[in-house]
Amino acid sequence: MKQPIVVVGAGVIGLTTAVRLAEAGNQVDVVAAEPPRATTSAVAGALWGPWLVEPRERVLPWAARSLDVLRELADNPKSGVRVTKGIEVSRSSYGPPDWASLLPDRTPCTVEELPTGYGHGVRYSAPLVDMPVHLDYLLARLQAAGGTLTIRQLKSLDQAGADSQTAIVNCAGIGARQLVPDTDLVPVRGYHVVVTNPGLTEFVEADTGDSSELLAIYPHNDHVILGGTAEPEVWNRDPDAVIAAAILNRCVALEPRLARATILGHRIGLRPTRPTVRVEAERSATGRVIVHNYGHSGAGVSLSWGCADEVVTLLAVAI
Repeated sequence: MKQPIVVVGAGVIGLTTAVRLAEAGNQVDVVAAEPPRATTSAVAGALWGPWLVEPRERVLPWAARSLDVLRELADNPKSGVRVTKGIEVSRSSYGPPDWASLLPDRTPCTVEELPTGYGHGVRYSAPLVDMPVHLDYLLARLQAAGGTLTIRQLKSLDQAGADSQTAIVNCAGIGARQLVPDTDLVPVRGYHVVVTNPGLTEFVEADTGDSSELLAIYPHNDHVILGGTAEPEVWNRDPDAVIAAAILNRCVALEPRLARATILGHRIGLRPTRPTVRVEAERSATGRVIVHNYGHSGAGVSLSWGCADEVVTLLAVAI
C-alpha cells in the first residue's frame, strides 16, 4: 500500500523531493501557495555552486550528489539543464572554494580571458539551469509518477494532510517562517533582469565581496539572466526600474556586447535564508511525521537532489 505524503512547496526543493518520493512508489501530493513558475526558484540564476550555506559537512555531500544528477539531466533537452563553460573573476586573489575539487576542469584564466579591471579568474564548466523549463520538467516527471499538485494557501503544516497518518515534507521556502514557525528564516531578495541574448555562450560571475549588489551573467539560447542583488530582509517583489538599470549597467561594463540587448523582464524572488539548511525529521504534537527541507538560501538548485535523497531516507526511518 502506497504511503500518503504531502510535500509543501512547489519550488525546486519541493518538486525535486516530490519526484524522488513518487518514483519510490509513494502517493505524493504537492500543496503550494503558488504554482512552480511563480516561486523564487523560477527566478533563480541557477548556476551550480553551493556558496554561503551551512553546515559545510552536510552541504558538500548534498552538492556533490546534485551535481551528478544535474550532469545526467543535461543529456535531456527537456530538463532545462546544460553544462556550460564560463569564468569566475575577481579584482584580488583568493583561494578556491571548498567545492572546487568537484569541478576538476577548473583552471586559471589567461590574461586575455579576463575582463578589464580584473586581475584574477578561474575557468570551469558547471550545470546552468533554465529554471522555468526545469520546473516544468520536474512537474511533468512528478505527474508521470502519479503525483499531483494542489494550489492552496496553508496557515499551518498540519493543514496540509487530511489525517495524522499522512506524512508531511516541509519544502515551503520562505513560507516556512510562518508555517513552522521559524523566525531564524529570513528573506534575502534576489533581483535579476532578463535581456535578449546578443550572442553570449559563456557565463561570467564576478566577486563583489560583501556588497548586496551582485554581478553575474547567465546566457541561455535566446535570453540572458543578469544579476543581481542579495538584499537581506527585503520582502518587496515589485519591479524597480532603478535597480534594473543599475544591474544592466554593471553587466554592460563587464560584457560590452550587452549594450545591444533589450530588457525582456524582471525576475524577483526571496531566497529563504537561515544560519543552517534544515533537513531533519520530527513528530508533531499529534504524532504526525514531518520532515523539514528548507533554508537553502541561493543554493536550492545546487543542493536539491542531495537533500531530496536524504528526505527519502529520513522518511523511510520515521514512518
